Amino acid sequence: MRYELVLQAMAPGVPYDLARVEALLAARPGTVRPDGVHEWNLERGDVEVVPLRDKGRVVATELRVPLSDQPAFIREVLKEAASLAREANARLFDPQLGQVLGPADTERVVEQYARTEQYSRTATPMEITPGLAEAMDAAARYTPQGPGMSLPTRLVLFGVGGFALLYFVMKFLTAKLNGE
Repeated sequence: MRYELVLQAMAPGVPYDLARVEALLAARPGTVRPDGVHEWNLERGDVEVVPLRDKGRVVATELRVPLSDQPAFIREVLKEAASLAREANARLFDPQLGQVLGPADTERVVEQYARTEQYSRTATPMEITPGLAEAMDAAARYTPQGPGMSLPTRLVLFGVGGFALLYFVMKFLTAKLNGE
């Protein structure tokens, strides 16, 4: 589990300048792993930096911040990411809060980061949730039997059944009235 921040173009619809962001990151301490992820080395820890793609086109850069119980780490990340955003003429967005970040939002991000970190320590991992593995196996084995009867077919069969029931009830009542 981690905390994400996103560098985006300043306005919606404006092309995102990934080359500028990558050039600015290259000037900062860090390495590029073989899988293409840039590890940005900060004083208190490393942040993974990866391009975000939509339909094959890069639309933003994601900063993946590992969770830590030290609020100083996220403060450092926010300071450095804001500086990077200014230099890249981009904006810094927090998907967890759903807003573009400004200098006044630091404490809100630190609080959300702390909540996320605390949740990651206390939440039960999905792998050991009772019954989850069995439910997932059953769902994987389930194969639908086809679309079933169409609505018009069901209506016709319901109508025929209703008329047959009505016929037998009327026949019974008529027999009772005639004394049979």
